[in-house]
Amino acid sequence: MNMTRRNFIQSVGAVAGVEAVHRTMQALGLSGVSEAHGAPLDLPLGSGQGKSVAILGAGVSGMTAAYELSKAGYRCTVLEATGRAGGRNLTARGGDVIREIDSRQSVDFDHQDHMYANLGPARIPYHHRTILGYCKEFGVELEVFTNDNRAALFHNRERFGGKPVVARQVRTDVRGYIAELLAKAVGGNALDSELTAEDKERILDMLVRYGDLKEPDRLYKGSRRGGFRRERIHEGLKAGDVNDPLDFSELLRSDFWRYKLHYSDSLNQNPTLFQPVGGMDAIVKAFEKRVGRFIRYRSVVKEIRKTSQGVRIVYRAAGQDADDALDADFAICSIPAPVLKDIPNDFSTETQATIASITFVPAVKIAFQTRRRFWEEEQAIYGGMSWTDQDITQIWYPPYGYHRHKGILMGAYIWGQKSGQRFTRMTPRERLQAAIAEGEHIHPGYAAEIESGVSRAWVKTPFQKGAWPRSRHKSPEALQKPDGAIYFAGDQTTGLPGWQEGAVLAAHAVVNAISERVMAK
Repeated sequence: MNMTRRNFIQSVGAVAGVEAVHRTMQALGLSGVSEAHGAPLDLPLGSGQGKSVAILGAGVSGMTAAYELSKAGYRCTVLEATGRAGGRNLTARGGDVIREIDSRQSVDFDHQDHMYANLGPARIPYHHRTILGYCKEFGVELEVFTNDNRAALFHNRERFGGKPVVARQVRTDVRGYIAELLAKAVGGNALDSELTAEDKERILDMLVRYGDLKEPDRLYKGSRRGGFRRERIHEGLKAGDVNDPLDFSELLRSDFWRYKLHYSDSLNQNPTLFQPVGGMDAIVKAFEKRVGRFIRYRSVVKEIRKTSQGVRIVYRAAGQDADDALDADFAICSIPAPVLKDIPNDFSTETQATIASITFVPAVKIAFQTRRRFWEEEQAIYGGMSWTDQDITQIWYPPYGYHRHKGILMGAYIWGQKSGQRFTRMTPRERLQAAIAEGEHIHPGYAAEIESGVSRAWVKTPFQKGAWPRSRHKSPEALQKPDGAIYFAGDQTTGLPGWQEGAVLAAHAVVNAISERVMAK
């Protein structure tokens, strides 16, 4: 078959996902790489002397741009609408206040180093080399984030009597049944035209071992891999009885196989994943330490205008009765699209249409402080997540603070459209109550274990209006090139929406593009 560019890109997408497609298209010159690209930065020292850049937003992307440009001598001013840096990178601790457009929540967690909740990004994949590179450069200490745990639970209200089943057994039994079906196909001469006798013998042996099938009939009858009856993980001093396999029909009728079983196989969920020790905002603090002097907090952008010399940003600083203006040679805009589309501007029709087309996910996170780490004590669950078909979607178990007395449990991570909108409409108190009620179906006695909680509905977050761009939005090619002297950054301009790696790669792209433009003159 002739391999066209379309065939090749589709193949890359099937194997490696949308971010690989984006980078492949850049390599083939199909997505504006000449305008903005994520190549390694190598800005000559002093090359930006005499040039000014207005950076809109002190999130990870904006601070990355300020850090790299300032090292080359550019005069950077960062306008941040809120009183904190980091954007969607948000770690909640005791004493913090979580504000939404119609509510205010006090965080009542105990003041201990492990009592925190990452209400924004919470993990960094091993292949996100750029953000990890900054962690190394800045001395941000990392630890392993446990994403997948075979001791965690799968729950479907309509299957297995509505009771949760252990992930280890679900995975083992699905694998065994699939191996049995394949063994029957091979052993039944269904593949004679494709396989030699030796091939068939080896494949059958492989399937027996893969699925732990029982000889001589090669049927799946359960496996030690899935655990033992009345077990505490293993048999103990006496040989245990292997669990009866879960009913195959029930497994097929559950929703586990749709994506939950292979969730950790997707590229950005592959181990090893990391998190900064003590909270994801360690990355924010590290950037802020280096660029904080450039940031004007509580400065709300009111207009973005082009001028004959570059750009003019009209903004209102906290406590001021009148607008102020910032003139610069260039602007880098990392304001989220749902907010940006309502700011008066001089963008081209194409740019405005692209911004308007980007919709954000109505994600909600809910974190609980528990009086004891019952998931460790009773079920030997250390990190990872349990799944449910209820609206809360996931329960995350903290991969830190093991065997401490208390813990912070992520009692819901919601990103579905309907479920996200439902929880967004609730008051903070109602969210906690609803998440506790749904959590009871996974961990009976759940409510009695919870001491306090906090939620974050990103659609209701001022100056955010959503969690991350939907990966299926129209390709943001118009935002990968400048509109006059205005450049666009943030994960919303990349093939990695929702990831800090996308944010820093977007910053690198515009930093390179501005440098090339200045050096060409």
